[in-house]
Amino acid sequence: MKRVVTLTLASLLLMPAIVRGAPTSAPDRRLSPGDVSALPSFVQRVEPAIVGLRVRNAESAASSARLGSRRFGSAVIFDARGYALTVSYLLLDAIEVEARGRDGRAVPAQVVGFDLDTGLGVVKLEGAGPWPVATLGDSRAIATGARTGTVGVDEDNDLVQVTGTVNAVKRFSAYWEYMLDRAIIVAPASPQWGGSAVVNDRGELIGIASLRLGEAPHVNLAIPIEKFVPVKDELIESGRIASRPPRPWLGLYTVSMPAGLFVSELSPVGPASRAGFRQGDRILKINGVAIASQEEFYEQLWSRRAGDLIELSVQRDNQVRTISVPSVDRHRLFQVR
Repeated sequence: MKRVVTLTLASLLLMPAIVRGAPTSAPDRRLSPGDVSALPSFVQRVEPAIVGLRVRNAESAASSARLGSRRFGSAVIFDARGYALTVSYLLLDAIEVEARGRDGRAVPAQVVGFDLDTGLGVVKLEGAGPWPVATLGDSRAIATGARTGTVGVDEDNDLVQVTGTVNAVKRFSAYWEYMLDRAIIVAPASPQWGGSAVVNDRGELIGIASLRLGEAPHVNLAIPIEKFVPVKDELIESGRIASRPPRPWLGLYTVSMPAGLFVSELSPVGPASRAGFRQGDRILKINGVAIASQEEFYEQLWSRRAGDLIELSVQRDNQVRTISVPSVDRHRLFQVR
C-alpha cells in the first residue's frame, strides 16, 4: 500500500540555520505524484482494515431464496486477532467464508456470531496476526451534515470509497420485523454498501453500511457502531447477545399504507406461515392494543418475550378475526455453525 509523506516546507524555510555555514536554501525535495495518495486522509486511515468477504451459503436455506447462495460484501477488522464486523444477512446459513485483505491475500474465515436485532455479524479471519484494525469512533455524537466516508471493496478487491455527509439520523423500520431506534442515513450512496465501513472525518468507524434506500439518487443506511461496541465481547464469546432477552419473532412481513398496516408476505420458516394469515390482511390489534403503523406493531410485539403466544386481530373481507401465533427466538433458526 502506498504511503504518503508530508513535508512542511514552510516551517523548514523559516527555521534559522543552527550550523554556521549551512546552505541558505533547502534542496529541492518535491514529492513524485506517484507517491501521493488520491484518497482522503480519513479513508486512508481505515483502508488497511477493510476486507472483502465471499460467502457460500446453503442453497436450500430460506435465506438463499431471497439473498442467493453466493454472497459478497465487505467487513471491517476491529480486533488485531482477526475479528471483523459486517452485516448479518451476508452470513446467514453460511457454509464457507473467504476473506481477502487489501494486500490481496485470501484466508478462510469463520462465522463467530450474529446480532439479528441490529443486523450485525462477526467473522474471525484465520492466519497469523496481528491484523490491521479500524479505530472505533463514537456514533452517538454524529449529527446531520457531518462529513463521512463509506469505504468497502468490490468483487475484484478494488477499493470503493464515497465521500458524503450524514443526511439524517432517525428511527428506521423495515418489513422483515426489523427496526433501529437510531439509524444513520448517508448520501450519496455507495454502490458497494453491504458491510462497508462508514467513517467520520477522522477516519474512525461510526457505522456499518447495510442498505441502499429510496429511488435514485439513493442513500445508504448505516447501523451505528454504538449498537456494537457495548456487546462486542459478548458476541465474540457467546455467538449472540445472550444477556439481552430474546425478542419474539413471527416471520410476519408487513407494509405500511395510508389505510393501515397490512400483511405483505410470510417467511417460510416463521410460525406465522402456519397460523392462517393471508396476504392483504389488515392488522388492527396486537395483544389487544390497537396499532396503526409498523413501528407501533414492533413496539407492542417486542414488549413480550420469545415463546409467548401473540394474538393479532386482522381484518379480511370486511370481517375481523383473531389469530394466535406462538412466537419463536429467531436466533435459534440461524445458529452459528
